[in-house]
Amino acid sequence: MTTQQSSDLQRLSLHRSSSSVDSAQVASPRPTPLFVVPETLADLAAPEPRRGAGPTRARNYLAGHLQWLRIADLAVILAALTITTITRFGLTEANLTTATTATTRQGWAYWQIGLVLAVAWVLMLQVHSAYDGRFSGHGVQEYRNVFQASLWLFAVVAVLAYALKQDVARGYVLLAFPLGTLLLLASRWGARRWLVHQRRAGMLSDQVLLVGNQEQVTDLVVALRRTPDAGYHVLGACVDDADGDLVAGVPVVGTESDVLIRGIEMDVDVIAVSSSAGLGGAGLRRLGWALEGTDIDLVVAPGIMDVAGPRVLTRPVQGLPLIHVEAPSFTGPSLVVKNMMDRIGAAVIMLLLLPIFLAVAVLIVIDDRGPIFFRQERVGRDGQTFRMLKFRTMITDAESVLPQLMAANEAAGPLFKLQDDPRVTRIGRVLRKYSLDEFPQLLNVIRGEMSLVGPRPPLPREVAAYESDTRRRLLVKPGMTGMWQISGRSNLSWSESVRLDLYYVENWTPLLDIMIMWRTFRVVIRPEGAGAY
Repeated sequence: MTTQQSSDLQRLSLHRSSSSVDSAQVASPRPTPLFVVPETLADLAAPEPRRGAGPTRARNYLAGHLQWLRIADLAVILAALTITTITRFGLTEANLTTATTATTRQGWAYWQIGLVLAVAWVLMLQVHSAYDGRFSGHGVQEYRNVFQASLWLFAVVAVLAYALKQDVARGYVLLAFPLGTLLLLASRWGARRWLVHQRRAGMLSDQVLLVGNQEQVTDLVVALRRTPDAGYHVLGACVDDADGDLVAGVPVVGTESDVLIRGIEMDVDVIAVSSSAGLGGAGLRRLGWALEGTDIDLVVAPGIMDVAGPRVLTRPVQGLPLIHVEAPSFTGPSLVVKNMMDRIGAAVIMLLLLPIFLAVAVLIVIDDRGPIFFRQERVGRDGQTFRMLKFRTMITDAESVLPQLMAANEAAGPLFKLQDDPRVTRIGRVLRKYSLDEFPQLLNVIRGEMSLVGPRPPLPREVAAYESDTRRRLLVKPGMTGMWQISGRSNLSWSESVRLDLYYVENWTPLLDIMIMWRTFRVVIRPEGAGAY
């Protein structure tokens, strides 16, 4: 930061003047905070920027990872284009050393087209923020950037080929685009798994300073700890109303007015301001000005919790960013797509797993000579009940024994859970460990009573104990798998299970269903947290 910038900040003094008080500030009885701006602010800032300036700057600690991504993407693209050329024209014409190398009518060799296309592809990925450190490891957003870059590239290729009257083989383009895109997405998935592993070990993450009141800061700490994959490591918090030296286990390093100097002293990457912070619109704007040149990102966490990105739109009105939250959708084309995916997917899975079904049925009969299936009344969409099917994993009189075990219930809320349930049979423990007992529910999906993905199917006695908010789980069909399945299953608390189910209800999309089913496959392969419900 230059001496002139420091001088400007001194003149501003970062006070709220009486003329700049907006309606939000008038409504708040809290005193106006001041930002402490040291006279030696330029000296406190790092003498040499840790990262380059600009909205798409890369984290210094991610520089190596992002460089590796560029190299991996280029290698994947070249491999896809090589496979495409060989598939379309054969080994002979694809050979660079032969005189019969495949060419267009205008004389362009397809290996030359491939090289140009590879470079253009990487550049298009750069334009669409595929190498922006802020998106690395963030799943859907990262994959969306890669897909959009590929789509735009081939749209540009199609337009240019038409405008310049270049006769490029349609089979070449039709194979190169899907193959290259799929390989890029697979490569990014592998890179993301590595990055997530590093972040769960406490490495390659942004160092964050939180600002707000104690309640909101606590919520932010819990949310960020719940998802270490996002890459935010909280170092401290600036809180005015803290009860002690810690908030949710995070040290309180000062008040809200200390945020600027503490952020620079602690060399943080991000200052995250909660909606409860007493900065107001003018104070937040001045904080943004004060952070210019310090290489610290400013993140604002609105008071809207558990609302996914597709439902949140920012609409600027006279310089005021209004956050528009769209209502959740429970009808329309997306629901038609979901229902088709459910029934077709369930039928295909049943056909593929039929030999396993038969083997499991035989093992259950051999184990205790009892019935193969267990039927239990569950509550579905809009409170309608249905008979859910499962492979039987307990003794035949398990339901009559349940009242005797309620005193040993290990779960909170209306959910019953017992880690070492004596009612579970020998074969039942194996079936539960790998979730094989759930597969007969595919019949419920085909009949339209359940979905492949949705909230956990509740028992009538659980629904009777629901609070008004919890009843929103019944707005969609229950699922064979869901957010609860991929997040710990029976290891989750009741409140956490409800939160995950409500998040799904509020934000479901066919794309989210596909992602959950993919992660469910991994959970089944590496079981953890399986339990009775």
